[in-house]
Order: sequence, then C-alpha cells, then structure tokens
Amino acid sequence: MRRRSFLQGGAAASVLGYLPRLGLAQQLPYDPRPSGWRTFEVTTRVEILKPAGASRAWIPLPSVESDYQKVIGNTWSGNGSTRIARDGKYGAAMVLSEWSAAEKAPVLEVVSAFSTQNRAVDFSKRNPAIKLDAATAKFSLAPTELIPTDGIVRKTALEITRGKTSDVDKARAIYDWIVENTFRNPKTRGCGVGDIKAMLESGNLSGKCADLNALYVGLARAVNLPARDVYGLRVARSEFGYRSLGVGSPNVTRAQHCRAEVFLTGYGWVPVDPADVRKVVLEEKAQPTTLADPVVPPVRAKLFGSWEMNWLAYNEAHDIRLPGSSGPAIGFLMYPQAETGSERLDSLDPDNFKYTITARETKA
Repeated sequence: MRRRSFLQGGAAASVLGYLPRLGLAQQLPYDPRPSGWRTFEVTTRVEILKPAGASRAWIPLPSVESDYQKVIGNTWSGNGSTRIARDGKYGAAMVLSEWSAAEKAPVLEVVSAFSTQNRAVDFSKRNPAIKLDAATAKFSLAPTELIPTDGIVRKTALEITRGKTSDVDKARAIYDWIVENTFRNPKTRGCGVGDIKAMLESGNLSGKCADLNALYVGLARAVNLPARDVYGLRVARSEFGYRSLGVGSPNVTRAQHCRAEVFLTGYGWVPVDPADVRKVVLEEKAQPTTLADPVVPPVRAKLFGSWEMNWLAYNEAHDIRLPGSSGPAIGFLMYPQAETGSERLDSLDPDNFKYTITARETKA
C-alpha cells in the first residue's frame, strides 16, 4: 500500500489506546470548563465492496483550528490515487482517493490526530471590543439551501424574540424555544437532513442534531445573529457520566454529531447545543423523561455557552460539491462519502458501503 502524510505542527501523537477519563455510574454536576488539552486519534477505514467502474471516496478531516481544537496532522494509506482536497467556499478539508476500474478491491485508511479542550463562556464578563468583521458577519448570516432565513423561518424567529432587546437575550430565547418545542426522533436516519423550512411548515419539529441545531442556526440568522453549524464526531465518554453525551467504546462509526455557534458581540463565538438537551431527555434513562427530570436541567443550563470537547470538529460547510464528483451536492460533510461508477453510495449504511471509524485518546 502507498502511504503519505499531511502533518500540521508536529509528528502524529504516540498512541496509548482508548482511555476514558471516568467510568462513572452516576452523573457529576455537568459543567464543562477549559481544564487542559486532550489529544485523540481517529482512524477511518473505507472499503468499496462492489466496484463498478472508476471509484472515489471522500473522508472528512478536522478543519477547525480554534481555542478549543488544534489539528496535529493526518496520514493515509491505500491503493488509490490520494490527495487532500478542500471545499472552495468553506475550506472544509477531506482526503480524496480515486481508483481506476481495474482496481477490484479499493481501500483507504485515514488517521487524524488532534487536540481539544472544553469550552465555556463567562457571560458576566463582556468585552465590547470583541466584534465580528463585516465580511464574516455577512457570510454567517447568509441562507443556505436547507437553512433559509426568510418566510416562515423569519416569522418564527421574530415571534420567539419579541420583546428581547439584547443579542444575548435573543440567542438564549431561540435556544430555550428549541429545547421546549422540539424532540429527538430515534427513527430519524443518521443525524437528520436539516431542512428547517420543511420542519416549520409541517409543524413536525422532530429529528436529530442536524435538524435541531440547524433550526437554531436558521432562526438566529433570521434575526441578524451570525450563526453556524459545526459538524463533527464524538470520540470519548462524557467526563460527567452522561452516557448519552459520549461514546462507550473505541468504535465511533455511528457517533457523528453536529453543534451550533452564535456570535455575540462582547463574547465572540458562543457554543450552543439544544439538540443534546433533547438527546438527554430521550436517551439518558431507560425510559424517555421530561425536561424537568433531574438529569436534564444541569445540561440545559450549560449547553448555552459550553461544550464538552469529547468531540472532533470537522468543518462548518454546507451545500458541498465533492471535488471530482459529477453527483449532487451534499448538505454537509460529516460522514465518509463514496461513489463507484456513477452511483453515490449510501453514507448512512456503513455495513454495505463498508467503513469503520475508531477513536482513541493519545499522549503527545
């Protein structure tokens, strides 16, 4: 197999194995705060089982560099022609591998190393100098194919924020409205689609993270609050003992999760995750609970302004046309993608479009 590397800021970390920080039977007070960096390695292996002509695969790479994530580097191996590619609009990075029709067993393995630390905004400390430049604000207010900001989206956002004068109050009102009016639907495939206009028009406010957090982004943008989705993957247990907010094994093939951010002058990009509040309601106990159950309020209070970073941030991209593909655009890049011949494989069927993703904590 051919092997290449794409390293940023040093060599890949040495692996110690998957090391959950806590194996708690009960929850601790849910309170993510920055407390030091943790380093992880995620390995994605793709096999195209029934190639029919030339084949291609795209594996998302961590593209977010911030005060909560540092990208260390990526390596890959396989039997195709492989390179780093990027989405031209958002800069989302991916490994693109292509195989000729003569290759009967296409395979690709990508290893990404990165470090994360928890995030928490202190709303008691406002710095008026923290502002968003005009170009970024315009970009972060623009509609996308699945996240319009006019019509029923704007009407709903105005109703939710009526009487609210500060951006913080508007952002929190939208968060609370989503927590109180949506629910997680376990039958939704993958993380959902994120078609917020259809959700509001139908009145069916159910789904998973790509639906509920996209709804937050659209409603925020509709009342002039810059906002964005961040697409990623859970990679470790919750340090606070919430089984619904982490993973229980090194196999994270189905652990994709997207989150949202809203920019508030004086505070910067503020992390939010109303979808995870609804996940706790549905999944934390054997039977679905309510928002009043004791396991929920601590999470609800903190997921406006905090993220626990047992999670990899891939990118913030929407409406992506995969480089080298003549197929349709995808709403977001959070799952491995592949084509064989002219057929786009089902990225939500990792057993037939065979891919596995594993994660482990490492020490630099």
